[in-house]
Amino acid sequence: MHTESIDRWVHDHTFGQDRKKSAERRTLVVSIVTVLTMVVEILAGVAFGSMALLADGLHMGSHASALAISVFAYRFTRAHAKDARFNFGTGKVNSLAAFASATVLALIALAMAWESVVRFLSPVPIGFDQAILVAVIGLVVNGACLAILGGHGPTHEKGVGERDEDAHHVHVDHSLRSAYLHVLADALTSVLAIFALLAGKYLGQQWLDPFMGLVGAALVVHWSRGLLRSSARVLLDLQAPDEVREAIRKSIESEGDNRVYDLHVWSVGPGIYAAEVAIVSSRPLDPDSYYSLLPKELGLVHATFETHLCAPHPHIREAL
Repeated sequence: MHTESIDRWVHDHTFGQDRKKSAERRTLVVSIVTVLTMVVEILAGVAFGSMALLADGLHMGSHASALAISVFAYRFTRAHAKDARFNFGTGKVNSLAAFASATVLALIALAMAWESVVRFLSPVPIGFDQAILVAVIGLVVNGACLAILGGHGPTHEKGVGERDEDAHHVHVDHSLRSAYLHVLADALTSVLAIFALLAGKYLGQQWLDPFMGLVGAALVVHWSRGLLRSSARVLLDLQAPDEVREAIRKSIESEGDNRVYDLHVWSVGPGIYAAEVAIVSSRPLDPDSYYSLLPKELGLVHATFETHLCAPHPHIREAL
């Protein structure tokens, strides 16, 4: 067979990963805003001798590092989308970056919890006015960043615009979700800090400051656990949700006496899947016919079919 005769069957595995997404631009803007705020707070802390400003700036720096991971993931995914060394494209880089970012988020939460415990045992004087100002500034910046990201973050493990093994098929962008979580964690820290500082200043309840630190740390750990779990499902090639596999099975078995006896469906990127389908039938179809039966809304970008011939079922034999 001449090489040119098979060209029409050859396809790439970019699956749209080479296109620049709006989520990448929004994450980049948020990353720049976070870095600029971090620099201003650190410089102001050094200039005015404020530990509150300095600490908040360093804390924001840890989130800036995590946001940089998301930005790098988007750019790496696009730059290497056509690299043949990646069997199914670079879609999983998104989940790998999210897993790393979620790990950083969990470590930040543990550091928050440790510092809160230390302050419970050894209280330190609090400059309420200055600390409240820092918290308010942080909240305003984080609110603006959340608006830029467009409300794509989770409210629980599954998340808004997110799906897990029990959810319906929707687009999943782990990098965007991780960026949102880091900004949301910062905003939560600011809200809890403002509440605790106001209570400490006007009611004398200084114990609320470390207590709210523990509350915030617990919520952040819960969010990071959800992101670790969902991104790990992609990295470990876990089976797609039951409803996705069942939709594939029903579509194939709707034609003739085709029966699916082995089915593997896994994620190869945000909202896209690959599948291997083993079929037994007395009258197997060609691959194109099987592919045309698959539901288009499932996001299947790569499907391999294995067919085995069997004797026709009695009711089919009678029809013949």
